[in-house]
Amino acid sequence: MTVDTHSRRAHRAAVARTSALQRQRQGHRSDIDGLRAVAILLVVVYHVWIGRVSGGVDVFLMISAFFLTGSFVRRMEAGKPLAIGAFLLSRFRRLMPAAAVVLAATLGACWLLLPQTSWPQLWKEGWASLGYVQNWVLANDGVDYYAHDSALASPLQHFWSLSVQGQVFVLWPLLFLVGALIVRTTGRSAGGVMAVLFGVVFAGSLAFSVWETAGQQTFAYFDTRARLWEFAAGSLLALALPHVRLPRVLRAALGWLGLFGLVVCGMVIDVRGGFPGYLALWPIVSAALVIVSGTRPDDEGSTSADLGPGRILATRPVLAVGRDAYALYLVHWPILILWLSWRGQTQASALDGALIIASSLVLARVITLWVERPLRLRAGDGGVPWRNAAVIVCCIALVTAVLAPWQWNVTSQAAALQQAYKKAYTGAQGAPGTTEDDGIPIIPSVSGPEAENWTELDRACSGRFASDVDIVQENCQQTSNADSASRVVVVMGNSHAQQMTSAVRAVADRRGWGVVMIFRPWCSLAADHPMAVPEHLCDEWQAAALDHVLTIHPDAFFTIVTAASADSPDEEAIAGLGDLLDTFDAAAIPVVGVRDNPRSGETNYYTCAIERQFCDFPAESALAPENPAAEYADRMTLIDFTPWLCPDGTCHVVIGHIAVYLDMNHLSAQFARTLGPALEQQLGDDFLKP
Repeated sequence: MTVDTHSRRAHRAAVARTSALQRQRQGHRSDIDGLRAVAILLVVVYHVWIGRVSGGVDVFLMISAFFLTGSFVRRMEAGKPLAIGAFLLSRFRRLMPAAAVVLAATLGACWLLLPQTSWPQLWKEGWASLGYVQNWVLANDGVDYYAHDSALASPLQHFWSLSVQGQVFVLWPLLFLVGALIVRTTGRSAGGVMAVLFGVVFAGSLAFSVWETAGQQTFAYFDTRARLWEFAAGSLLALALPHVRLPRVLRAALGWLGLFGLVVCGMVIDVRGGFPGYLALWPIVSAALVIVSGTRPDDEGSTSADLGPGRILATRPVLAVGRDAYALYLVHWPILILWLSWRGQTQASALDGALIIASSLVLARVITLWVERPLRLRAGDGGVPWRNAAVIVCCIALVTAVLAPWQWNVTSQAAALQQAYKKAYTGAQGAPGTTEDDGIPIIPSVSGPEAENWTELDRACSGRFASDVDIVQENCQQTSNADSASRVVVVMGNSHAQQMTSAVRAVADRRGWGVVMIFRPWCSLAADHPMAVPEHLCDEWQAAALDHVLTIHPDAFFTIVTAASADSPDEEAIAGLGDLLDTFDAAAIPVVGVRDNPRSGETNYYTCAIERQFCDFPAESALAPENPAAEYADRMTLIDFTPWLCPDGTCHVVIGHIAVYLDMNHLSAQFARTLGPALEQQLGDDFLKP
């Protein structure tokens, strides 16, 4: 067989693939528009009424890559330039107008309807959504997408999937560029080269997704790397579809199976700990079966009866929803969250849900008609690059015009007032506060930096204080003087221990001690962690962190030794406290055991403080009559801040013009710092002497 023969066959194969892909584009797939409708309706219904994940978003991600791949492969097979810059301008010109309008309107509604305490997070998420990085903000904030209390969720949380999609729209053309270079240098077919590249992405990302989901599910849910395989699945489907030839009855059966699987996915799978790992294959495979079902071979003819779900998916009512799917996704979530916040509910009733869905459908139609469609028709298929760029700039300017003045005005006013009344902020050393407005702003302000709220030390642990175990090192911090200090203390425990570290730091700064803080949210030093998800990670962290502390061998060890119950006096010593003390007795490390602070299961004390509501409560309703850890008083130094938190038996939300809490149960870092003298007083001279 000659080289010319090989060349002619390769050329015919390329032409055949190009022809198939052209037919795929020229024959508009109404059934895929209908599939979009099913996916968005599942998303909306599950969000509004069920409070679970449906798998509909995963379908959107796959479909977007399906069409993107067909477009680029056609250009590669035809020998046309990829025009990546023009593609990006065109794609974001189509995506950003509706997103910018919804983002700006949502931020305005939040300013009117939501408490000031939510504003800093909204500012951060607003900028992140505009920059298509919202998923990383939510991942780093440890947001639980599956939290049942939707009223506590951010109205901008749903922008995470648009951010992931936007990042892939930048990454995928680069993969095609790599593929084009390989095709040019090797002479291989574009489809074959891209199939290999996307196969590698699919396998690698899916393996990573399964691994990360098992260890850090809340982070994995928003992690672009754990989602790439879903896009790769859409790309592989686009490449394979021209070669699929199945009998009509079999295609129909697969299509109905896929549609059924997609509809019941959220009902039969508890995705709380499994998405986006291997469980996400369910909606992806289901959607792929529906798409395969609607693909007709050339010899079947366009007039043959459609036995599959395409006959339903292509009906006018379904297509009407599919036409507005993007806008509906944008508007339904903020309407839901703002409605629940306004009504003071955590879940929509049947009637409320119907009103939310109906208003979302109407608003989505308006946005499609008056924002999306005019710009799309004016720009045509691709649009003039400079006009596309101008549209993108206008979208950025719109959101910035809402967000920047709001944030700057609140921040600058708060900073000026705090400076003017600096001496009034006495905290625990002042008189019990009042939420009545005396003209002095309460701190930490809603516009203050994160460091005002959560305790942070100077830097990550290094040198002898660094751990080689990732789960320990990721939340290990130290003061800058720890390496050279004559005395080093370690604070270890959950987020309550993290906040208590501010009081320890206040004493350490006066005494010249170094401080090391090792913490993990939800993970106390109790023998069990029923509140942690997943619980086994707390067990792993606790074992590794305790080994690390024993290796450091600090001069003293601080931790929380009781666990208060929300709105209940059922406070107890942490499980296994005696065994914990045995460990430190054997190592000759003094233990300082701190009593837990009162907490609430429903009332946000910080909101009470900032909005000057009366939320003070009796100590006897939130703590045991006596310190439950008192039986171990001869084995450790016991610290009890209750007299400073709840003077005269009443626990206050404001003391010395400082908010005592930053939420329902955590002390604010600013107030905890003012507990330094109280800690020093209880430690006693013997402990404090050099």
